[in-house]
Amino acid sequence: MDCCTPGGDPAYERQFDARHADDQLRAYRRDGAPPMTRRLIDALAVGGLQGRTVLDIGAGIGAVHLELLREGAERAVDVDFSSAYIEAARGEAVQQGRADNVRYVMGDFVAVADEIEPADIVALDRVVCCYPDMVALVTSSAAHARYRYGLIYPRDTLFGRIGIAVFNLSQRLIRSSFRAYVHRPSDIDALVRASGLVPRHHSTNLLWQLAVYERPASA
Repeated sequence: MDCCTPGGDPAYERQFDARHADDQLRAYRRDGAPPMTRRLIDALAVGGLQGRTVLDIGAGIGAVHLELLREGAERAVDVDFSSAYIEAARGEAVQQGRADNVRYVMGDFVAVADEIEPADIVALDRVVCCYPDMVALVTSSAAHARYRYGLIYPRDTLFGRIGIAVFNLSQRLIRSSFRAYVHRPSDIDALVRASGLVPRHHSTNLLWQLAVYERPASA
């Protein structure tokens, strides 16, 4: 799943349906994780993951947590609002022999956050971009990170804002309530830092930026 939104909206189910999940799963099996996602995985895995736990929010087909398990993490929790993506991720975990290492939670993370245990590693791969309450999502997810926190979200550029505006217009024209958002990096950064995490890695490509934070050992 590239983004996530609450509420059980039929537009969301159409946006992240079985066809999209199958397409992404085939691409993952053929080519591995997309380049920016691969950067996220590598940055989260720096220094080793032996025995670490993972919380993958808006996990989609499961590429991030499955690759982190491959890198040595012990277990993962996959939280996603799409039943199609949960099933795709579950099937891929079975395919990779990881079925016993992953727990699946279907729902809006912000709504179920109190029921989710903190994890050593928390990841949000292109999730913040479509969530209507960025403050709640970032605040809650960062608080769940015991050690390292990573997220990918759109760059705040004129090009990016035009692209999001065109996308949202297309959603209105087809009478869909699904929307995407561009947030100021400084706002996201301030929320993550307020949770006690400090920046460790930042990189960008044309559309996306990757930020990884760590909790200081003394915290």
